[in-house]
Amino acid sequence: MYDAPEILVKVAFYGGSFNPPHVAHVMAASYALSVGWAEKVLVVPVFEHAFAKRLESFEHRFAMVELCMGWLPGVTVSRVEADLPKPSRTLATLEHLKEVNPAQVFSLLMGADQLPEFEKWHGASRLKELAPQQILGRVGVVGPEAPEPVLPGISSTRVRELLRIRHEPAARTELELSLPERVLAYIDEHQLYQNG
Repeated sequence: MYDAPEILVKVAFYGGSFNPPHVAHVMAASYALSVGWAEKVLVVPVFEHAFAKRLESFEHRFAMVELCMGWLPGVTVSRVEADLPKPSRTLATLEHLKEVNPAQVFSLLMGADQLPEFEKWHGASRLKELAPQQILGRVGVVGPEAPEPVLPGISSTRVRELLRIRHEPAARTELELSLPERVLAYIDEHQLYQNG
């Protein structure tokens, strides 16, 4: 009798503020799965941003991410950072996940817009060893390491700007093309991002 070899599972860790989540986030998760970068995508909304960025509450952002991506086959939305030390740090979260899921092989799914800031992340070099980067190019993001765009130029910053002027017809139209319908309905229902 012998022990069967452990079956490893490729998991793309997709963390972020998701403030709010938008259609490019959906496309990123779908892309990673469809091209075989991962067998599963673990979407992890940050609980408390390490750079002290102002965010809507974790509960609202988690609910929106569930509405945005939780329905996709192969995608799981995780509350893990709610239970870890604050502020949230990607390295600590990944070390925790690797400890509790030793059969999972992680990569770090991120948009090219995050590259200029990456070296400021806590333990950036260790993070690259633990979870090699899978970089998604985005329209409007250029740089020596930025790949060709596969994602539209939608950003949470732009979405928040549009939400401030949502009463204008042109803004409303752009919003409806940038946010999943259920996320926009949630934002309207809870009157989020009223003051930017």
